[in-house]
Amino acid sequence: MSGRRPLVLIEPRGAGHSPRVLADLAAAVSGRALAVLLGGTDHDTAAAIASTGARLVVRPSGAPARVLWAAARTADCLAAAGIRATRALRLPRRVRRVPHQGVLLAHCLAEAAHLATARAVLADEPPGAVVVLTAGEALHHTTARLGRLPHLRFVHEVATVPARFLQRLDRPGGPAVRVLCPTEAVRADVQANAPRVPVRVRAFAVLGAATPPDEREREVARTVFGIPPGEQALALVGGWWPHKDIPTVAAALGLIDRPVHLLVAGHPLDAALLGKVRALGHVRLHVLERRAEEAEVRAVYAAADLTLVSRRRRVAKESGLVTDAARHRIPLLASDHDPDLTRVLAGCGWARLFTAEDPAALAHALDTAHLKAPRRPGPADARALGLPTAREQAAHLADTWTRLTAEGDPKR
Repeated sequence: MSGRRPLVLIEPRGAGHSPRVLADLAAAVSGRALAVLLGGTDHDTAAAIASTGARLVVRPSGAPARVLWAAARTADCLAAAGIRATRALRLPRRVRRVPHQGVLLAHCLAEAAHLATARAVLADEPPGAVVVLTAGEALHHTTARLGRLPHLRFVHEVATVPARFLQRLDRPGGPAVRVLCPTEAVRADVQANAPRVPVRVRAFAVLGAATPPDEREREVARTVFGIPPGEQALALVGGWWPHKDIPTVAAALGLIDRPVHLLVAGHPLDAALLGKVRALGHVRLHVLERRAEEAEVRAVYAAADLTLVSRRRRVAKESGLVTDAARHRIPLLASDHDPDLTRVLAGCGWARLFTAEDPAALAHALDTAHLKAPRRPGPADARALGLPTAREQAAHLADTWTRLTAEGDPKR
């Protein structure tokens, strides 16, 4: 970090493992951070940020930020209403895509409101780096122009392809911006839709300073959940989003004929799938259907023998659940949905792979792991995933941002 200049960390959506990374980065710069989360955050994350001495801003600051934030919320509501309406009607795909373009616009406006807030809070204080941790997949230049602040932006996936009119609207110019993508596949998707924006590959997840659960903590967690010795416990953490393949998990559990505990923590979940799993007499279901606090997620991992990552074929975004497994020292059972991730995990000793969208393959992998459990991952395994430490990540972001702002956007 350059001198005592603050690291500005912006989280417009507060989803997944992003708040934890934010807290780790704030700790890595010894409190020289400004965290902007206009949508608020959970109690544990807020406490973790406060413990670093970082400044936390949860409301728009300044008239431009307030206008942008109000516009973002309005656009989000209109887009959500449009998506609900088009789902109920038999319309051409081109028409059904229109409300999703509104979601991209809402993300742009929300990110711009965060940037404008950071600019107002900093006043004349120059930042050491400005980073949007969960950025939208379109309107990169427009976001920088509206927020009037150069920045780096992590794009984790391209869930909605921007329409041609949005791509034309997002013309280069204004404050410099650079996109960072956690995998090569995501980089290719972003570059295809935004060929004029600089895009680089950089891991998002970091190795935090938290100590993983020890054997005593694991014993206590299993007792709390009521998991007897010798019975297999599986962690299924995170919301059941479309790219996740939870039906394969439910079907695989139906093929097993021994006691199994499934620890589910996340939101949103699928009530119908939960009902199918609950109806299986040999499966005991433990459900925390909301955004879990960090301590609750830690307890789930501590109690489980394995954590499950089941995704649909060709999903190529970075998996926070894989990095969570390494951080919490819990063996992993993952689908082979992403060739790059499969290459990293194959033969590593602490992870087992199964064929994506194949319930029988998953059931066999669960039985095999029950008879002979994979070893727990260690620090070297986390490093093998290519994860930097929080301090290394903060230094890289500061260096990249400094070069970006000194040189300007080379594709403007």
